[in-house]
Amino acid sequence: MSSSDRRVVITGVGLISPLGHTATDLWQSLSTGKSGVDVIDAIPTEHFPTDIGGQCSQFSGKVDDFGELDKQLKRQIKKTLRLMCRDIRLGVAAAQLAFADAGLVQGNYEPARTGTVFGSDYIITSPEDYASGIKNCFNEDNDFDFTNWAEKGLPAVEPLWLLKYLPNMPASHVAIFNDLQGPSNSITVREASANLAVAEATTIIQRGSADRMIAGATGSRIHPLRTVHLVLQEQLADRNSEAAGGDPTKASRPFDAGRNGMVLGEGAAVLILEELSVAQERGAKILGEVAGYGSSAVADVTGAADYQTAFKNVMLGALETSGMQAADIGHVHAHGLSSPRVDREEAAAIKEVLGDCPVTAAKSYMGNLGCGSGMVEIISSLMALENDSLFPIMNCENLDADCPINAVTQAGTSPGDSFVNLNITPQGQASSVVIKKFA
Repeated sequence: MSSSDRRVVITGVGLISPLGHTATDLWQSLSTGKSGVDVIDAIPTEHFPTDIGGQCSQFSGKVDDFGELDKQLKRQIKKTLRLMCRDIRLGVAAAQLAFADAGLVQGNYEPARTGTVFGSDYIITSPEDYASGIKNCFNEDNDFDFTNWAEKGLPAVEPLWLLKYLPNMPASHVAIFNDLQGPSNSITVREASANLAVAEATTIIQRGSADRMIAGATGSRIHPLRTVHLVLQEQLADRNSEAAGGDPTKASRPFDAGRNGMVLGEGAAVLILEELSVAQERGAKILGEVAGYGSSAVADVTGAADYQTAFKNVMLGALETSGMQAADIGHVHAHGLSSPRVDREEAAAIKEVLGDCPVTAAKSYMGNLGCGSGMVEIISSLMALENDSLFPIMNCENLDADCPINAVTQAGTSPGDSFVNLNITPQGQASSVVIKKFA
């Protein structure tokens, strides 16, 4: 069957985010202006230029956070937790919550026709994994002696430590726990991964290779080493700026003239995607339909990203694959990083392609969750469609003149019947998806 014959709909969602662990909690925060950004307490921050972030503070990583599970599955997950770092636990938990939300349990779906695509950041080892081995390598002068590593250091490292950090493990665990025997793939394109996972899962269903796909993304920027990388590579928000005035909840300010960088965050989310007739046959609740998608990577000969062109390309690609016109898009869920340059170039691209389409950005409430951001943002806009109300951009109090967009700053704006979700990496790798109300 051609792609036009196989429509792909969303029948379940699951998430772990700074704004809650259910779509209802997420919407409650967005609709009431509640921020998930606060002072970080999960890692030491005294040597960082920032001490704020969007933490999943209620997520302990224990099996009870994975939702209601039958005894056998609960036992299996609990036994495997030692092979999961925080990023992976976030992703697997979101997946199990999505299965429950969609009403899927083993026995009521065909494993061979069900697969998964999962996006993740590159995942860094925690220093604690090497601590014992390093300690064993100090000599009598209390200096680290690398010549002792092979004999005294490495044997003290957990033999399976690498499995805790491989970026393909979220998809692997989800497939194993739920007996998914269909197509499986892992995507590691940083913030662009979530939309790409949805696009890949959609095309798998459209070409008939599966009837149901689990599309997820997970990431954590709050990590003793990952945070160091971000401090060195990206512009982070200073809550002591004039605009924020020391308030953590005021630091993420997409498109505002007073913005000065992104806020760190962590989170994961999952969509259950099904071919329309399969979903209808089992009486599933349909939350929306995937209509189109776009992908682009643009940089100059020096490797410097061209954000504006990349954003423009993915919006045009999304319109082309969906068969929609710019006027058909109800709202834009912007990447909204709160970075001076990225926001400026994203705004210019939105204005050029979609004109005065209303624009919102959930990062203003929770910071940049890395790979997990895009999927949480998709669910945020799905909830806006369901509630027929678009949440405003938090802290966009003085729209930058260099960001000529129709920024939503007050409650009550209509979300329309569809939205395009945009994401991009610092390297200029952009992605988009268009999702519309099911009709």
